[in-house]
Parts: sequence; structure tokens; C-alpha cells
Amino acid sequence: MTEALKLTDLSKTFAVGRSLFGRAKGSVKAVHPVSLTVRKGETLGIVGESGCGKSTLARMLVGLLEPTTGSIEIEGEALDNADPAVFGKRIQYVFQDPISSLNPRKTIRQVMEAPLKRLHGMPAPERARRIAEIFDSVNLREEFLDRYPHEFSGGQAQRIGIARALAANARILILDEPVSALDVSVQAQILNLLADLRRAFDLTYLFISHDLAVVEAVSDRIVVLYFGSVVEVGPAEQVFANPRHPYTRLLADSAPVVGRPLTAPEAKGTELPDPLNPPPGCAFAARCPRASDRCRAETPALGPVGGETEVACFHPLGGDTG
Repeated sequence: MTEALKLTDLSKTFAVGRSLFGRAKGSVKAVHPVSLTVRKGETLGIVGESGCGKSTLARMLVGLLEPTTGSIEIEGEALDNADPAVFGKRIQYVFQDPISSLNPRKTIRQVMEAPLKRLHGMPAPERARRIAEIFDSVNLREEFLDRYPHEFSGGQAQRIGIARALAANARILILDEPVSALDVSVQAQILNLLADLRRAFDLTYLFISHDLAVVEAVSDRIVVLYFGSVVEVGPAEQVFANPRHPYTRLLADSAPVVGRPLTAPEAKGTELPDPLNPPPGCAFAARCPRASDRCRAETPALGPVGGETEVACFHPLGGDTG
């Protein structure tokens, strides 16, 4: 297995409030120490409720946020330089809202030229040739280059966002809800385009989404995050068909399915833990029907439960680790 990306104990803590003397009054752990390996050429899906740490993790991977602890390695090389350009040549971000992610005062040509100038120092003729190649790969006409972002539909703007990421020549793309703002028919076009580009350019994807059906369809493996921690990792075809963590089961049961009545999977009034005052032990214990006294006192570590699946649970579904 060739490693495209390796995270070791990567975490992020934010200071909350300031005293008169500038000291932090408290802190919030947005991402607890995460250790993951992403294989070259795979699509790793990342799912979880709002506020679980998905986007914070993604922003650390592209250098937009500095980790509190841990390290990032891309193809065996540690990225300990905070300069975004160091990250930009290796890993790029495709944003959720394609229109707002483009500078409204710049033409698409200027948007596309920026990474070629700043990251690679390409002269004008080479930039023009490279941009033409990339636009062709995402099925856009070159005449679009002299237009402004507001002149495009959401699907066209997202293709431009993908093209901008490809312009940097990075081999890892962070796709943060890349189709959630698009119509269903356009979503299918973008997902098919991403699949074609992955094969054509030998890309590796980290696909972040709340749409479980989309994640399951496009991913090779899936990571489930809860309250800033990884609670389950496994092959896409197994994670939702045979979930091992109770939270993963909750996510699967919460997804709307044609022909199934819409019923709440949890009791009314169920709340997420307080990030300023996190509970001891497993953060999911208060919502888990299988929780024991041990769950409320100890934090379970991520460990294998059969096959390629790992789960952070003392009482996983379909078995028990003790």
C-alpha cells in the first residue's frame, strides 16, 4: 500500500474568551488526536453531524489552520512548514459554495493563473497552455476564462473550483461538501466528473459530506467522526450496511429512505455534549442505548473489530470487545 497522506495524533484546540490580561478563559477541543492513513488513489469519505470537526480537520490538512498537536505527512514527507504554499503544491481544497469561493472582482483567467504564478512560477505561454488543458479536462469552454464568477451557474462554478485545484498540480483534493449546493441532476454530473478526474490524474480524495448516500457511493473507505473523535473506520460497503459503532447506526437510521416513514431515531430532547464542559468517558454515552458504567468513566480507543473495520467502542454492535 502506498501512503498518500498520513496523520499522526493531529488535533486542534481553540481558546474561548479572553480575560482582562489576555488569557484564555477556556478552550474547546474541536478535533481530538486523530491518526489516519489515506491510501494513494482512494476516496476516503468523512461523515458526522454538524460540529463534529470535519471542516476543522480539512482546514488543518491544507494549511489554513495550524494543528495544536500532531503531524501531517504527504507521500512520506512531513509538512511542518506553516507556509500555505508548501501545502498548496501537494494538497488542494474544493469548497462547498462554488460561487462565494471565487473572487468576484477577478476574471476566471485571473483566478486560474494565481496558483500557476505563485506556486509554480510559470511564464505566460505555459500558463495559457496549462489552463487550456485543465479546462478541457473539466468540460468547460475557453471562452469562459474572460468572464466573472457571477456569470456562471452553480455547476459551472464548481467545475471552475475543481479546475483551480487541479491547476496547482496537487495530487490530493479535499472535497468539502462539493455537491450539497447543487441540484440533484448537476450533483450526478459533478460526481461523475470527479470519478473521471481521479482516474485520469491519479488523484486521492478526502470527501466530506452529510449526505450518507453520496459518501457511500463515491468512497472506498469511510471515517465517522463524533465530537471531534474518530469512532469508526471501515470499507464503505460495510460501514453503513453493517455498522459497528452505535453512533454510525444512528447516522444510518437518520438518513431518509424512499418508502420508509420519517421517524426520529432518538428520544425527543436528546442533546449533544457541551464542548466547554465535555463529559468523562465516551462522549456518545449519554445517547447510547448500550452504554455501561465503564463507558461513562473511560474513553474507548480505536481498535479492530474484524476485517478492515476499526471502532472506538467498548460494546460494538455485532460483538463485544470486553
